[in-house]
Amino acid sequence: MTPLAAHAAIRFGLGNRPEAQLPADPRAWLTGQISPLPEAPGPSLAEAFAAQRQRQRDPTSQAVSDLFRTEALAWSTRMITTTAPFAERWANFWTNHLTTSRRAGQATVMLGHYQRLAIRAHAFGRFEDMLLAAYRHPAMLFYLDQSGSIGPSSPAGQRARRGLNENLARECMELHTVTPAAGYSQEDVTTLARLLTGWSVGRGAPANEPEGFLFRARAHEPGDKILLGRTFPEGEEGGAEALRFLAGHPATHHALALKLARHFVADAPPAPAVARIEAALRDSGGDLAAAARAVVAAPEARAPLRKLRSGQDYAIAVLRALGLGDEGAPMLLGTLARLNQPLWTAPAPIGWSDEASEWAAPEQLMRRLDWASEIAGRTAAAGVIEPEPLGEVLLGPLARAETMAAARRAGSVREGLLLLLASPEAQRR
Repeated sequence: MTPLAAHAAIRFGLGNRPEAQLPADPRAWLTGQISPLPEAPGPSLAEAFAAQRQRQRDPTSQAVSDLFRTEALAWSTRMITTTAPFAERWANFWTNHLTTSRRAGQATVMLGHYQRLAIRAHAFGRFEDMLLAAYRHPAMLFYLDQSGSIGPSSPAGQRARRGLNENLARECMELHTVTPAAGYSQEDVTTLARLLTGWSVGRGAPANEPEGFLFRARAHEPGDKILLGRTFPEGEEGGAEALRFLAGHPATHHALALKLARHFVADAPPAPAVARIEAALRDSGGDLAAAARAVVAAPEARAPLRKLRSGQDYAIAVLRALGLGDEGAPMLLGTLARLNQPLWTAPAPIGWSDEASEWAAPEQLMRRLDWASEIAGRTAAAGVIEPEPLGEVLLGPLARAETMAAARRAGSVREGLLLLLASPEAQRR
């Protein structure tokens, strides 16, 4: 493995696997993954709603938990075994950008479907298509309380005690699209909320509704609306037009470029890297494949690996380096909870942080060290791999000479493995 190949596998991917043959041209290997991801099979929305109804009938039912675990294990297996690690990492980035979480109970049963169909299926398409798919998915509609938002002047609003809910509109403008840098006002947030009234969830057969997105015209606020100086018509299409407008706004291109550069390049990304990604988004009309190519081509991304891995990144990289298959999926899920990053359970709509300050706290690092010690012990007892081969897979030529020398001099295989897993370079990407 060449230094450039190891660098590409760690900075842009999910870490190397023992059987992987990384190519001599890392950029070609990365850009070769920039294409629509193959469909990931899993439970349908109909099955999700059925599980939800079963739990409503019987609070002791495990149907929701079982379905969530099925999706979570499938995701974990993909992360550990994929041969397209950059593409899967890219999809994970957008899942975090458009966060939904188990913290909203009704969304839990649909989170795997959301990641597969709303995000992963659009990972290399246009951002506006991904945004619309996310905002029409029941997981997001439940998570940000959009399903019950009612226009005050709508027929439903005249009768109901409930009214306008601004959660989705606020997070759209603050986090998902233009950000406060665009200078929007509270009135703009309220306007977008009015545009999105009626965007709700159909609950299937018992309610005689389609399962999934449902526009409830009687709950929609009537009349044209002005958002950031532009007029949008009433109706479902008015909301969709507004989201397309925000997705293609120059401020959105800048915000997305900054976030991508922070994730793939540095906590404080260099301005030229941000500018190139922003230009790729602007010139392509928000094409995420163009943005991915700009990220891979950024000269700044060839700098030494200094970003601290999140708990998720670290755990996936270690299990991949150990060559685990689907048997490692339950271990990964348990480890994510242990490292304070349980799957699809971000504490707030902003998602998981991409900066070292979030993951460098003493408690976080101690949890990581404790887990590494356990993994080293299990691996040594099973005789799966010796320290030197593990170092070659995990870090290749990026391992410091001091680290490899210490691993070779260690008093036991377990100690040698632990020295590698706990080394400073193993924590970086």
